Amino acid sequence: MLKSYIAFDVETTGLDPQINEIIEIGALKVRDGRITERFMEFIHPQETISPTITNLTGITNEMVTDARQSSEVITDFLEFCENDILIGHNVRFDYSFMKMGASRCGLSFEKSGIDTLKIAQKTLASLPSKSLSDLCEYYQIENKAAHRAYHDALATAKLYQTLAHYFEAEHPTLFNPTQLTYKVKKPQPATSKQIAFLTKLSRQKNIQPTWNPKTLNKSEASKLIDSLLNG
Repeated sequence: MLKSYIAFDVETTGLDPQINEIIEIGALKVRDGRITERFMEFIHPQETISPTITNLTGITNEMVTDARQSSEVITDFLEFCENDILIGHNVRFDYSFMKMGASRCGLSFEKSGIDTLKIAQKTLASLPSKSLSDLCEYYQIENKAAHRAYHDALATAKLYQTLAHYFEAEHPTLFNPTQLTYKVKKPQPATSKQIAFLTKLSRQKNIQPTWNPKTLNKSEASKLIDSLLNG
């Protein structure tokens, strides 16, 4: 079992790291089996948090109004991570958002990690669900605030220790850190439909466009449309 690592989790505005944004990062740094540092911070997103995400996470638009910008928080988190192994539940999801966020800041985020979901899928195949909440219930691991980043990170760390206790001796390779990968795609230009809809919305709301249709990408257009529709 690793004695030093970082367990982390992110909450996001959606499922696509190319389009959606991180709204909360939670992490804990473990040294020699003890938590030595914590990282808990909201991020102010460019897009509006949907009711679906609020219902899932409990995070509202009001809660992130005064939060720092993504570039500031992500830069601090990358420093927090140092050269540690990352542990997460479905860690590739969290890593993909961090990798994308780092890329937007012009920073590198090359990491190795351990996925408690992958371990559970192999060692607890008979369980109907391998979600973090169901595995915590199965092992009686308390998670005081499911779907909030720090509490999910803490629950993941406890789950990792539990799984290692029961299964690492029998399945050592499952617990070896592996290189985390996510290919950051080049931004795609905004579609003609997006440009047309943005133009129509701007006219309806009597707003002078500040965007350039020649340089606007799909993600930026989507966020502008969202802000105009909800503004």
